[in-house]
Amino acid sequence: MDHFIKRRPVTYLGALLLLASTHAASGELNSEPVRASAQPPVTQVAWLIEDEKRPVAPIRSLPYTEPQRSSWALAVDNDILALGGKDQDYTYGLNFTYTGRAAKEGWFSLDEPLAWLDSALGFDHLSPVGVSKHSIEVGMFGFTPDDIDVAEPLPGDRPYASLVYWSNSRERLDIRHRVAWKSTLSVGFLGLDLVGDAQNEIHSVVGANTARGWAHQVSDGGEPTARYTIARQQHLTTLFNNLEIKSTVQGSVGYLTEASWSLSVRGGQYHTAWSSFNPELVSYGEKSSYTNSSLSVDEHYFWGGISLKARAYNAFLQGQFRESDVTLDRSELRTVLVEAWLGYTVAFSEGYRISYVLRGHSSEIRRGPGDRNLLWGGLILSRTFR
Repeated sequence: MDHFIKRRPVTYLGALLLLASTHAASGELNSEPVRASAQPPVTQVAWLIEDEKRPVAPIRSLPYTEPQRSSWALAVDNDILALGGKDQDYTYGLNFTYTGRAAKEGWFSLDEPLAWLDSALGFDHLSPVGVSKHSIEVGMFGFTPDDIDVAEPLPGDRPYASLVYWSNSRERLDIRHRVAWKSTLSVGFLGLDLVGDAQNEIHSVVGANTARGWAHQVSDGGEPTARYTIARQQHLTTLFNNLEIKSTVQGSVGYLTEASWSLSVRGGQYHTAWSSFNPELVSYGEKSSYTNSSLSVDEHYFWGGISLKARAYNAFLQGQFRESDVTLDRSELRTVLVEAWLGYTVAFSEGYRISYVLRGHSSEIRRGPGDRNLLWGGLILSRTFR
């Protein structure tokens, strides 16, 4: 025990000072037995312990207050980044994420309708400390069939499809039980010309073939859509002092309606909290920035995982309410899917970090020309402000 205390003097000295100052302020430090009501909330002492595990992080003010701006991240996905991947299926994605109190308070924020949904569904009391982090994300991504040189519809293959979206997320921490809850509301448009035009503009610059079938994409011309997601992350254990393991259960209703279970690992030299790093929450191009850490630290680590999905509906394959030239029936799609990923991250004390990920997805289509596995790569650049 003495050895353990010597290794973390800041934690225990800080906790003792916090206890002492609380009793001294009430004039009862020496005159009465300690009363339970005079003790600081357990979550405040827990924040001290969590911070001591990160050597370069300052002790948080108690209680914790979310900064106005915490971090930003820019993520780019492309099947070409899979080192030999073809220009097909989930072909590219681009998103920008911003975390901090500004993500809640901005005029563009969806936090109020998200809060209403959380409350209506009974998710607003999942943590004793309430919402600890807010984030906003904007992005777009697209899908193409195998043969992009053909301008006519290609029945049986994956249809052209796209999404332009923005979303808000809220994170709630239950430190005592090592659980993090994350809810997200996404709104956007299917079928806008923007995604296909951007792809072909890039292809013209790099000398690649033009994707000629975007006029036949799902909901061509634009159709509003939305999705609500709730995820429960559980820190399971840390092995060898540098291998972190956690599991995640996630469900969503909307343009992707599904339930999933994931197991993920992170190993190496890391100091950021386990809850701030969540590649298991990715859905194609959404949430592909992976981290919402508010700490500027030197760290480098490998990470990977596997996810099992039970999918009931996919608007990018089945279409929505508008008539589309090419769609697939529910009976033509697989219900159970497997996704896996492997990545590496390097972070610097100046606040910048860069990551590369290789991600694969089992076939979503039962048979025919569209029955093939998906593979893509991603690059993420992010910065924290403290």
